[in-house]
Amino acid sequence: MNTALPSRTLTEGLFALVADKPVSDADLEVASHLVLDALANAIAGKLTRPGEILWETQLAMAGDNVRDRAFLIASLTHILETDDLHRESVVHPGCVVVPAVWAVAEREGANGRRLLEAVLAGFEACTRIGMAVGPAHYRIWHNTATCGPYGAAMGAAALLDLEPPAVVHALGNAGSQSSGLWQFLETGAMTKHLHAGRAADAGVLSAYLAQRGFTGPPAILEGEKGFFAAACPDGDPGAVLREPDAPWQVHATSLKPWPSCRHTHPAIDAALEIAARVDPGQIAKIGVETYAAAIDVCDRVDPYSEYEAKFSLQHCVAAALSARDVGFESFDEAARADLAPLRRVTDVARAEPFLSAYPKAWGARVTVLTREGRSISAERTHAKGDPEAPLSREEIITKARGLFKKGGVADADGLIAQILHLPTARLLPRLPL
Repeated sequence: MNTALPSRTLTEGLFALVADKPVSDADLEVASHLVLDALANAIAGKLTRPGEILWETQLAMAGDNVRDRAFLIASLTHILETDDLHRESVVHPGCVVVPAVWAVAEREGANGRRLLEAVLAGFEACTRIGMAVGPAHYRIWHNTATCGPYGAAMGAAALLDLEPPAVVHALGNAGSQSSGLWQFLETGAMTKHLHAGRAADAGVLSAYLAQRGFTGPPAILEGEKGFFAAACPDGDPGAVLREPDAPWQVHATSLKPWPSCRHTHPAIDAALEIAARVDPGQIAKIGVETYAAAIDVCDRVDPYSEYEAKFSLQHCVAAALSARDVGFESFDEAARADLAPLRRVTDVARAEPFLSAYPKAWGARVTVLTREGRSISAERTHAKGDPEAPLSREEIITKARGLFKKGGVADADGLIAQILHLPTARLLPRLPL
């Protein structure tokens, strides 16, 4: 059988781009922050109702292999809506890449540096492809689910030391398994967690198959019957390899301070500024101006579940204005009932400069009109947690500590220290998962 590859497919070019990028201590440090964030989300997610179902199902099916582990950790990571987000690709890379790489690293006995290098590679692959799919793809397809398999495959392949042709075969088979639709938003179903799990599983499976000579389509991205042709009507394939000397994409990845859809965060950030200057009981009208994708995904006046509330601009802004904070308790049944009056006087609209700036910048403007006629506005070009407004190291640790404690970790600070020392660690810490 002839398994030779044609000259320079996009996946071949992507592997070469990743292989040629130098890795600095700063790159490894940022990668360790993203690993900490993802694992903290996974451990906290285990104690939710969806997490319990995922955990119980794995036990019932006696799943304890590397694929099952990647699937479970990835699914758990994407439950609480506090995992990372890469803006230009609209991909949550951490909930797919970190679990896939962690599961493979555990099985292969990799040290901390090799794990982090694989994380860098995986983030690069899924976000570069995500930046190329185009906005029409995102209206129907969940980018984390469709682009995530490429990142999981690239990260797993790095740990397995696959030769270039095998990596390209792994990426081809991972891409052929790309799937994940937004239809679940209509009912607030648990499907989104499954998207992350299946993406991680697909990448890990594809890498191990490629290790044993199982071939895949080299032109999975740009081929006549490939990914872009099937699901990306306004895609930009050239973006996959554009600016090869740019910093690793981990540096362009945002960390979430609030447990809701990232599209709500610029508005939350602006609303929190206003909250200190207004009595919520005196609010007559609220206006939210933002970009189209935020409204497409998060225009929800009356959310009927906790999960729907996390995808509601109206609810998130009302919570920020009313409580001057947005936490896990902001979305429960009592909060949804309390905030209904404010939600129903909140209008959302598409507006410049946010429309044109997206997806490079995710911004919003919030305007509050009081009963006495005052108008108070605040806007954000970037939300807290973006690279332009990053969480500090201490804020990252504080967030992780809270998630670990929510997940029942007795020595949260000890586990945090172990993960942050991955760049020099010979052994990976044992996770309570």
